[in-house]
Amino acid sequence: MPSKRLSVVVTRRLPDDVETRLSELFDVKLRDNDTPMTRGELLDAMQSADVLVPTLTDTIDAGLIGQAGDRLKLIANYGAGIDHIDVDTARTRGILVSNTPGVVTEDTADMVMALMLGVTRRIPEGLATMQEGAWNGWAPTAYLGHRIGGKRLGILGMGRIGQAVARRARAFGMQVHYHNRRRLRQETETALEATYWESLDQMLARMDVVSINCPHTPATFHLMNARRLALMKPSAVIVNTSRGEVIDENALVRRLRGGELAGAGLDVYERGTDTNPELRSLPNVVLLPHMGSATREGRLEMGEKVIINVKTFADGHRPPDQVLPSML
Repeated sequence: MPSKRLSVVVTRRLPDDVETRLSELFDVKLRDNDTPMTRGELLDAMQSADVLVPTLTDTIDAGLIGQAGDRLKLIANYGAGIDHIDVDTARTRGILVSNTPGVVTEDTADMVMALMLGVTRRIPEGLATMQEGAWNGWAPTAYLGHRIGGKRLGILGMGRIGQAVARRARAFGMQVHYHNRRRLRQETETALEATYWESLDQMLARMDVVSINCPHTPATFHLMNARRLALMKPSAVIVNTSRGEVIDENALVRRLRGGELAGAGLDVYERGTDTNPELRSLPNVVLLPHMGSATREGRLEMGEKVIINVKTFADGHRPPDQVLPSML
């Protein structure tokens, strides 16, 4: 007689192939619409399921975890970032947490380059002109931007994504610099032709473009604060595809508005969907709706990792992508 299947609750709509495979393997409750669950709905799910499959739009804090049912034994996050989950509290309750690392690396690095080019080459301005039917023909001084070849790129956070950005930047002829909690191994640094800066402040003062690729932790909250933004050259550009909380958004607006920074390309925001209206009004800013990992291939791979984590757990083993204390 087959053993009872795990009860799994999925908090958002996932790609059809992923939902179908989950349904084949487990007793799954899928989301009918693609809106985030309310706190009450999340609590109901956590009190009735063996496994919860949340996304970054779900805040799984200590209060919710404290009220979770005894059945809940795994939070299999659909995504790599886990700052929306109180992993420590989950661990004290005997609840494992897994994620989907490595899947979005190449997609996010592509978006870094897209934002970099979008800002420096004034692509949104040109696009708006064409869409409005306002183009009157080519002119020698129209829409002048800057080439990125030969420019210095400072990468803040040299993990998987930071290194993927470095490889792309070298292909564009940029000089790669980086600041990281730990210096890369010599062979990796050499392969990337990257210059390490122990001092973030010293690196920022010398860069033409700064790419934020570090996670959001208590240590990185407002890491790019007003003082550090002031260190950057007025001709410099900042790009952020990691977490919005890493940049003090109000300080960034002040410097952009005052001409003390040349531009910004942002895919993430300090207050989530509540974007600063002043950012939307600045011509030297490119804003995207958290599209960094939005490829069909990436979303399917994320789902496959979730399935592997849940299936491995169901078979009595530790999920391969379990989040451990040393990772936090």
